[in-house]
Amino acid sequence: MTTRYRVEYALKTHRRDQFIEWIKGLLAVPFVLNSQPTAAYEEDYDEVKSLQAMAQAVHRRYAEIMRDVEGLVNDHIRHQRLQTTSKLKMLVPSIGSFFTPLHLEAAFVYQDKQRAISSRRFVAPSFNDVRLILNTAQVMALMRPSPLPSNKPTNLTANQSAPHTSNPTAATTTSLQLLTFDGDVTLYDDGASLLPTNPVIPRLIHFLSRDMRIGIVTAAGYTDASRYHARLHGLLDAIQTSPLLTTRQRHNLIIMGGESNFLFVFDETSPSLLRYIHRRDWILPVMHAWNEEAIQSLLSIAEAAFRSCIRTLNLPASILRKERAVGIYPTRSDHRFAREQLEETVLVVQQLLDLSPEARGAGIPFCAFNGGNDVFVDIGDKSLGVRGCQKWFGAGDGDEAGPVKEEATLHVGDQFLSGGGNDFKARLACTTAWITSPQETVALLDEMSEWEGVGIGAASLN
Repeated sequence: MTTRYRVEYALKTHRRDQFIEWIKGLLAVPFVLNSQPTAAYEEDYDEVKSLQAMAQAVHRRYAEIMRDVEGLVNDHIRHQRLQTTSKLKMLVPSIGSFFTPLHLEAAFVYQDKQRAISSRRFVAPSFNDVRLILNTAQVMALMRPSPLPSNKPTNLTANQSAPHTSNPTAATTTSLQLLTFDGDVTLYDDGASLLPTNPVIPRLIHFLSRDMRIGIVTAAGYTDASRYHARLHGLLDAIQTSPLLTTRQRHNLIIMGGESNFLFVFDETSPSLLRYIHRRDWILPVMHAWNEEAIQSLLSIAEAAFRSCIRTLNLPASILRKERAVGIYPTRSDHRFAREQLEETVLVVQQLLDLSPEARGAGIPFCAFNGGNDVFVDIGDKSLGVRGCQKWFGAGDGDEAGPVKEEATLHVGDQFLSGGGNDFKARLACTTAWITSPQETVALLDEMSEWEGVGIGAASLN
């Protein structure tokens, strides 16, 4: 086990997404074969024509590859239903489940227009290029749902629109019912708060006004609603005063804290604008079997592992033990841990918990994650947090409605790497979009409105 962890770190597999890396590898071939690094960016007619021809040829090859991958994803979905092994699973063994088709060819055309991927001669399609293409493909599938398509070419060029944008002013019926978000680095900068000037706020109000449910699923675990108000006051105050929202729409905002441990709902009568919901009123069936003694025992094992890391790595860190979490943070507020220290701590604690017979026997899920400048172990994980949101909103539609479905939920977060990323488990519960900054979240929400055919109005942005 120790050897495997060392090898995995040496290869950095815990810092890679194998599906994205595989697509990158496919796109690298036409880049190498068709790029013209010796051509100059000049106004010479022949040079310009040559570069244009290169861009068109590369675009066509990239689009063909994305169309083929789209077909493999559709085939994988069919095999999921049959519970058999797909070709994509053989090619990318770590691939998980897809809850919707992905319009990858059309998404590539869209992102190529934004990022000029086909026109680049020195920089091959990157991890970020593929990540954003996947985000767009997922948003297309949710905002303009369609059945599994046949794998036919669409013959799109870089100057043509994707088939889902033929009439961008026409509103369509989205299959999306629930949007969930991470907090730090997704809605606001790491360690910051959601201030009134944050541009994500009018976007969230826009979606609330369209009867979308919104859940903020955060690692921050507080039992006091005022602590969440301090972090999210810009959004909460804006929802309270917005003339665009009805009372029912305001109540469509909830906070799931500690990954999956503390639920708060918007309440305009509360001083903090949030009301705590007792666990008995929302927890999932699997959580009923959790034993409090076993939970505290698991946290004690994790705490001992953290103390060992502090000694071994000589970390200037303090231990913080909470009701459903334990972790380390810098003793001095101005100190920044090295990334390698944080990753080593995550992997050590994860390994010790995985190897502990007591922790394994308890059968309680946990999440060890790198918070940017701290490391914590939380009871539960974001797959349970998202499912808790799905159950809460499903119950709100009547006892027979059932939870909001996986294919009707989108989780937006920044930590999707398998080692130390607490958004990674959300992929088990719903569709996802991987962003790297609050600015990307704003761009994603604008893109969602564009695909739905309903722009964010001036009233929302004011």
